[in-house]
Amino acid sequence: MGSDIKAATLRELVLGVPGMERWNEVQELFPNTQDSVRLDWQLPGIACAAVGGKYEDTLPAIAALACIQVSIILVDDILDEEPGGAHHRSGIGRTANLALALQAAGAVLMERCPVDRPYRAAAAHALNRMALATAAGQELDVRNLRGEENYWQVVRAKSTPFYGTGLEIGALLGGASRQTVNVLHTVGVLFGEAIQIYDDLEDAFQTPANSDWAQGRNNLAILYGLTAEYPQKEAFLRCKSQASDLASLHTAQQLLIDSGAVSYCAFQLLQRHTAAKACLKSLALAQRERIDHLLAMQLAPFVEFVRKIDENLADLIHQSI
Repeated sequence: MGSDIKAATLRELVLGVPGMERWNEVQELFPNTQDSVRLDWQLPGIACAAVGGKYEDTLPAIAALACIQVSIILVDDILDEEPGGAHHRSGIGRTANLALALQAAGAVLMERCPVDRPYRAAAAHALNRMALATAAGQELDVRNLRGEENYWQVVRAKSTPFYGTGLEIGALLGGASRQTVNVLHTVGVLFGEAIQIYDDLEDAFQTPANSDWAQGRNNLAILYGLTAEYPQKEAFLRCKSQASDLASLHTAQQLLIDSGAVSYCAFQLLQRHTAAKACLKSLALAQRERIDHLLAMQLAPFVEFVRKIDENLADLIHQSI
C-alpha cells in the first residue's frame, strides 16, 4: 500500500530523543533493519494518508505510538508475570524505568510532527489521553474481574484505546474534520476489539499452556468454556485445572472447539469487522483503500489461524466476508 516506515528509521527517531541512549535495551527493542515496522504502529500514517494528508508527516507520531505500546507491553509482562518478559533479563526496577522513559519519549516525539501547531497539539493530547486510559484499563485487568460483561469492560478500557487513538492521531495530523476523526477513532476501537479476540484465541491454543489458563485471566474463549452450558463442561473444568499437563491442555483445547467457544469468538470478531466497514461507508476518504487494507490484513491471519483448528468454521467465515 505504498508508504511505510522501516525499522531503522524508527530506531533513529527513538534514539534521537535525548536520554534514550542510556538504555541498551532500546537498541534491542527497535532493531536497525530495513524491515517494515509492524502494522499497528503505522496506524497514524495509514489514517493520515486515508484523509488526504502526507504519510511522512506522521513518522514522529508512528515512533511515539511505538514507544507507548512497548512501554505498555513491558508493564503488562511484569503484571502478568510473563516468563519471557524483559524484566527477567533487566530486572523489574530497570524495566519499569524504561517503560516510564518510553512514555516520556512518546510525548517528545509528538512535538516533532511537521504540521501546524493546532493539529500537532490535538494529536499530542490524544496520545496522552490514550496512555492514561490504558493505565486505567491495566488497573481493571489486574483485579481479574469475572464474567463476560467485565471482560468487555476491560477490553474497551485496556486494549482498544491504542488502536482508536492511532487512527485518530493520523486523522488529526492530516487535517481531517472532527466527524472524520471521530469515525476513524470508532473504527480503530472496533479494530482493537477484533485484535483482542484473535489474541485470546491464540493464547488459548498455545502449547504449553499460556498464563491465561493458570492465572484465570479473562480470555474470551476460556471464559466461554467456563460459563456456557454444554454437555462436556465438567470435563473442561477438570482439564482446565490441570492445563500444565499437555494431555489435559490438548483435551481442554479440543473441548473449546466442540463447545462452540471458537465459533463464538469468530462471531464476535466478525461483528466488529462488519461494524467497522459500515462506519467507513459514512466517510468520503481520499484513500479509503488504506483502511480497507488495514481491516483485511487483520482478518486474513485470523481466518488462517481458525483453519488450523477448525477447517469447516474457517470456510464458513470465508464465505461470510
